[in-house]
This record gives sequence, structure tokens and C-alpha cells, in this order.
Amino acid sequence: MDGVAVLEHEVRELIRRRGVDPLREPETLDALVRDALADYDERSLRGHVPPLPDPEAAAKAVRDAVGGLGPLQPYLDDPEVEEIWINAPHQVFVARRGEAELTPTILTAEQVRDLVEQMLKVSGRRLDLSSPFVDACLPGGERLHVAIPDVTRTDWAVNIRKYVVRATRLDDLVALGSLTPAAARFLAASVAAGLNVLVSGPTQAGKTTMLNALAGAIPPRERVITCEEVFELRIAHRDLVALQCRQPSLEGTGEITLRRLVKEALRMRPRRIIIGEVREAESLDMLIALNAGVPGMCTVHANSAREALVKICTLPLLAGENVTAAFVVPTVASAIDLVVHVEMDHRGRRRTREIVAVPGRVENGVVETTDVFRLRDDVLVRADGFPPHAERYAAAGIDLAALLGR
Repeated sequence: MDGVAVLEHEVRELIRRRGVDPLREPETLDALVRDALADYDERSLRGHVPPLPDPEAAAKAVRDAVGGLGPLQPYLDDPEVEEIWINAPHQVFVARRGEAELTPTILTAEQVRDLVEQMLKVSGRRLDLSSPFVDACLPGGERLHVAIPDVTRTDWAVNIRKYVVRATRLDDLVALGSLTPAAARFLAASVAAGLNVLVSGPTQAGKTTMLNALAGAIPPRERVITCEEVFELRIAHRDLVALQCRQPSLEGTGEITLRRLVKEALRMRPRRIIIGEVREAESLDMLIALNAGVPGMCTVHANSAREALVKICTLPLLAGENVTAAFVVPTVASAIDLVVHVEMDHRGRRRTREIVAVPGRVENGVVETTDVFRLRDDVLVRADGFPPHAERYAAAGIDLAALLGR
């Protein structure tokens, strides 16, 4: 056993004897590691234990192993790493700036299981044969997803998505090159005026980042309620309540779905409602909320802005046989005002591809749209369309014609 392993064993013994929770008491853990390291150094001088070539590095390795995620902790600490995933113990990947990299980290199957158990300990979520998937939020805000056999073939599949806060305002997206100044001003004005915004795009395109930046344009006096499967949004607002779903207990009771959260949010005096992502029947409750006069925003997976509207017209049908397209399609046309579509290009760069307005009309069962901004020659430029509800812009003191340069 090398010196670091000996030190780690001694720290774990101290934790066990003193009843310390290393995940919830990091300062106490640091003190234990310092004391154990000092004692180890004294014994190494007498030749009782092997010396540590780099005591500081050894202390960090022990802290990572006991209170962090061990071999994965350096990737969590790296600000450039956006996501970590494990396909097999010998296949640990990370994503930097949208590009996937196979790391030199090699784990054992037991290490993978121990890491997952450690991560789930603080989340209150469970993982077993009866529930082979789990979605959880880690203390640092990272989103964890795990799938185990026999849903996977042989190995545990682990995804840790870091929320790298690069943009809290639309101006930040301009600085990152994801948005033009003109489009940012238009979106900020639209949010301030109370328009309903749908953010669409494929996986890892930056939908949550865009939603977070849009929320930064909400007037400070408005009360905001957010509903998410697990906490991902990082909204800096003075009057904010964040809600997340809950899995059922071992007895199968106590589940709180996204549909329930949306309904409860409407009873909490919201001036804005933000839904992290709609995938299923909760889209019906979202549409009803938006039609009730509560401005809102949400995200959806789609390949284009128009496909996003088609999807939003389809998902509410999952709520029951009594929900028909004859009700849903005109509701979508009147409830959604703007669709912002984001994408990741072949170089891993996230950008806004189009901003589409929904005038509120339906023709032959299809929601009409008009382009406000669209990508031309790799640049987001002004198109011919105008957003609906010019009166809302006027009420907010915004000159829409001057804003759009027409």
C-alpha cells in the first residue's frame, strides 16, 4: 500500500469514528486531512510509513477520494469541461467546447458503482433493478444520469453534465459569439414586454444557457417560478422560487411530476413561469398557463423552430384522448409568441440559428410563422417579420419599429 492509500485509509477511519459527513461538512474534512497529514509526516520521518513525495498533492487526492469524486474530481474542477460520461470502466469521456475526448482515466467496475453511490447519497434519489434509471442533481449543481444493466448491456452508463455558467445575460451571449447585438436587444425587449418564448434546439446546443440568459431580462420586480425535472437553471432574480420533480418512494408513492409542478406554480402568484424542458403531457399545462395570462418560457428538443412548434402541437395530445388537435393547434398559435432556435455547428460553436415569430394565425391546421432573424452566410441577420403584440412593447415603453430598424 503506497503512502496516499495509507493516508486515505486513516482519514476514512477518522471520519467513521467521529461521525463526519464528508460531503456535507467539507471544512471538517479539510481539518481531518490536515491533522492526518501532519501525523503521517511525523511517522514518515521515523521510517514507520513510506514518505510522500508531494504532501499537498497527496492531501488533495485524499480529499477528492473521500469528499469528492476521486479520479473524476479533476474533470469537475476543470472549468473547460462541460460534461463527463462513462461508457465502461475503461472508457471515461469528457466534452470541452462541444468536442468529445477520451481521457486516460481507467476505473474498475467497483469504482464506478462506488462513485455513483456516493453521488446519490446526497441527492435522495435511488437506483436499483426496479428503477434502473436515475436523474439527480449533485451538490455543485451538476446533473447526474445513470443507467444500469439489464437496461444497458454490461456496464453502468454514467453522465455528469456540468452547468458551466458562461452567460447570465443576453449580452454575455453576444460576447461569446452566440448572438448578435441587434438580436440580443430584440430578445431582451421581448422578454421585458412579456412575450412567451420557446427555446428549441438539439442536445447540447445551449438551450438551458439561452433560457438562463433570457430570464436575465425579466424585470426585477416580477415574481418568477421555475419548474424543472432537476435543478439546472441558475437565475439571479430577487423574487424567485425554484421547483423540481421528485421520484416515487420504494413503496411507489410520493412522486411529483412536472405536470403537478406547473399546476402548483400557478397557485404561487407567478408573474413569470419558466419550465426547464417539456417532453410529454406537461406541455398541455404549460399552454394553459400561458393562455391564462402568465408570461413564460421553456425549452424543447427540435431540429428547427418550425419543428419545435409542430412538436408543441403534438405533445399535449399525450395528456388524454379528450385532448384534440382542434384544441391544441390554435392554443399553441395564441400562446407562443417567439421561437428561438439554437444549434451547435461542426466546430463545436454554439449559436442562434433563427428567431421566429408566431402571429397567432392557423392555416389548414398549421401554425403560421414569420422570420424575425435568420442565419445568412453564417451571420444572424434581420429578416422581414415582426413579432406579435406590438401593444405590449408600447406599454413597456419600447419603440418596436426603431428596435427592428424598420
